[in-house]
Amino acid sequence: MNNKALEIPNILIVDDIGTNLAILTSIIKRAGYMPRLVYSAKQAISAIESKTPNLILLDISMPDIDGFDLCSMLKKKPSTREIPVIFISALNSTEDKVRGFQLGAVDYITKPFDEEEVILRINTHLKIYTMRKELEAYNRRLCKIINDQIRKVYEGQRAVLYAMAKLTVAKDATKKDHLERTGRNSKLLAMSMQLSPKFKDMISDSFIETIELAALLHDIGKISIPDHVLLKPAELNTQEREIVKTHARIGADTLREIYSYCDQNEYIRMAIEIAEHHHENWDGTGYPDGLSGTEIPLSARIVSIIDTYDGLISERCYRKALSHEKTMKIINEASGKKFDPDIVQVFNKIQHQINK
Repeated sequence: MNNKALEIPNILIVDDIGTNLAILTSIIKRAGYMPRLVYSAKQAISAIESKTPNLILLDISMPDIDGFDLCSMLKKKPSTREIPVIFISALNSTEDKVRGFQLGAVDYITKPFDEEEVILRINTHLKIYTMRKELEAYNRRLCKIINDQIRKVYEGQRAVLYAMAKLTVAKDATKKDHLERTGRNSKLLAMSMQLSPKFKDMISDSFIETIELAALLHDIGKISIPDHVLLKPAELNTQEREIVKTHARIGADTLREIYSYCDQNEYIRMAIEIAEHHHENWDGTGYPDGLSGTEIPLSARIVSIIDTYDGLISERCYRKALSHEKTMKIINEASGKKFDPDIVQVFNKIQHQINK
């Protein structure tokens, strides 16, 4: 059995009159509890720091610090706020009682004491206090169980989405590293943007975590593009380019169908934005919807730069990889046209980290 369950509740009695202390000590012992006696508010504070009482019987009229002030002090501190306080006083005006309750006391007993009344009220408030503590402990355990289950669900969802992302490179193994870099560098760019005054209110820690995985699905729609177009070892003609452009809408529609079965999944929600709009241009000349400026979701604007950078510095079947310097020149020339100029500004600051 838990030792705490066997521990006898201790009750702190705070009163500067020895006779009152003696009477209350006798009552508390007969009730089966452990009395702890102090004569002043200062002694009470020291006693509470030494061992937290289960309940406090507090006199009002005391030298230096009176009971009202002590109660107010206890209720302001998180460590003592929940300890039930019962005022014991010869002051029996309605005004005094109201003030006591306003300060956070759970009860008010007037002198002279009636033993049965004191025991009844102590028993009642100890029971309430114990039940509240048990409820808090239960809620903490329940919260942990729920959080563990949520974590497992999200881990499962992440695993499925990651597996889906890998399907996009199944036809071309050389793109696997591109996929990994797109996720990692999108997260890095988002983290850097969070430090910028222009973006700090738009990018949360959750956004940063989500974009790393969601970015992996940016080209999920390419699964439906014929191999002779997708893997063509030469520049695409106009008709083939139009076929490739359909991957944005196809990818978004595929993810929307999944999202309809789990509409609380932030990874898929953001992945839809990215898949559909990472080829939109800041000046409105992109596809599939011709969105411009901030009409383009922030996540898609981030991935657009990362995807373009990685595509340019990577070797393709129809061209050699460009240098980091040449790639940065192209991106900066497209700032305000293809890319969000404010994001490009942040990208320039972390270009060497991205290049690594």
